[in-house]
Amino acid sequence: MIDPKTFYRELDAALAKISKEKSDENFFITILRELHQKFGETLRYDGNHIFELRGNRFTCIHSLKSQISRVRKHIPLDSEFARSVLKNGNFIFDQIADIERDGIGCSKDCTPAAIYVYSSETQWIFVFELLSGWTREEITLFLNAVRTAINYRLMADNIQSEFERAAQIQKSLLPRHPPQVPGYQIAHCSIPAELVGGDFYEYYQFEDNDLGFAVGDASGHGFPAALLVRDVVIGLRMSLGKNVRLMHTLKKLNQVIQRSTYSTNFVSVFIGEMEEPGHLFYVNAGHPPPFIIQKGNITNLEASGIALGFLPEIDLHRNFIFMAPGATLVMYTDGIIERLNEKEEQFGIERLQQLCLQHGHESAENQVMIVLDTVYEYGGQSKWQDDATLVIVHRHES
Repeated sequence: MIDPKTFYRELDAALAKISKEKSDENFFITILRELHQKFGETLRYDGNHIFELRGNRFTCIHSLKSQISRVRKHIPLDSEFARSVLKNGNFIFDQIADIERDGIGCSKDCTPAAIYVYSSETQWIFVFELLSGWTREEITLFLNAVRTAINYRLMADNIQSEFERAAQIQKSLLPRHPPQVPGYQIAHCSIPAELVGGDFYEYYQFEDNDLGFAVGDASGHGFPAALLVRDVVIGLRMSLGKNVRLMHTLKKLNQVIQRSTYSTNFVSVFIGEMEEPGHLFYVNAGHPPPFIIQKGNITNLEASGIALGFLPEIDLHRNFIFMAPGATLVMYTDGIIERLNEKEEQFGIERLQQLCLQHGHESAENQVMIVLDTVYEYGGQSKWQDDATLVIVHRHES
């Protein structure tokens, strides 16, 4: 009987290492080798083997330090051995007939014990050869702990992989470069607080150099918000166009969001349509007010209705403002103005407006970088707590 305190401490350290070990093609082999070196002698087990599900049988793909067994290369999926392991998660075969014991190929000098490991892609059985002198309590704890740790790691890897794929999908949805429109200078940047985010921006180019654009923010952040963003962006792309009724599009989109799986969430969105020569028609559905700077004056484009998704039917209206030559439109999400400093003070819309006024002579691209750098520094260079997006549209001087 080993010292319990020492055993628990060493086992805890081994399990922690499983979560940090490089997840490559040698992941299982590395883990089993280290477990054998650490616990093989004290727990009284010798060889171990990895069987991978291929078709209707588990096939041995690796064996370590097996000296007393004649391990079979295959275990049928419908065998008593496989069914016992898959049903219980782990199993010690110490009370079975010799013919059933022989299903794995072990000699009478050892007792097979096995755990069931799985991912979204395939399944494995790990077999350990128990020598005389093993203790059920210790082996059971060991098998349960190792199986749980490995399965959790595989699940975490799979989730991470799914998030990475979701991030790539989201990046592909958002425009990489702003459109080139005569008479205008456009720049943008969006920083998700997590791998995927709930902010979005979009452009719509019409004939005659008319331009449409949208900036929005799905409540929350992370994967649920990203899924909602995907639906909104695709919905807008399918609906918006020249001579398309903007109000009708937004009301239909509101109904879709309200009925969706994520109906507890909502989406704020600002959509503008710029027509020659500087006529801006816009709808602000519950979004933090963008502002226009022209001739040193600032005009806020306040909300003209509530955010999408709150109610089945919403009342929105379209507004109009003229952007004179030299005017700048600044659109943003609340991750910019709500970023906190060490005193828990928000950056705020007034600081943002003064910063844009101060650097109005810069290009739109430089202004975006200046604002984001300043806001990042304001928060002590700490991790962004919310998604942060900024889009600037500048009309050239005549």
